[in-house]
Amino acid sequence: MEKILKVQMEAVLENQGLARAVAAAYASELDPTVEELTEIKTAVSEAFSNAAIHGYPGDMSGSVTMEIATIRPSTIMIKISDQGVGIEDIAQAMEPLFTTDTGDERSGMGFTVMESFTDKIKVDSRPGEGTTVTLIKKLDTYYDF
Repeated sequence: MEKILKVQMEAVLENQGLARAVAAAYASELDPTVEELTEIKTAVSEAFSNAAIHGYPGDMSGSVTMEIATIRPSTIMIKISDQGVGIEDIAQAMEPLFTTDTGDERSGMGFTVMESFTDKIKVDSRPGEGTTVTLIKKLDTYYDF
């Protein structure tokens, strides 16, 4: 790994834009296409909102940690972690249209969006201890010498 950036933010949706901006700023140094940058920002947005909304439901408060690293010359790894309620059944949570938040207008497509905009996604979670979503994105960096 070349360099690692670690940022901790309060788990509120108002910080979703900050998470996107931090990820975009880091990824920009790898010379991504506009499409790749948009995909990274969208995946981070979904992961952050899942952590803030589902990790800390109701009146719970906490933080979301985002760790970003370059793991190969043109591959970025982004980990979004919370120390919230965790996920009982990861496979079920990753099914399209599944949501535990029936009160709001949630689509249950967060993990599906993350999967479609990254090359690999890994979810680690323990009920009562929190969740870590790891996103891997390989960039099609072209060097024209």
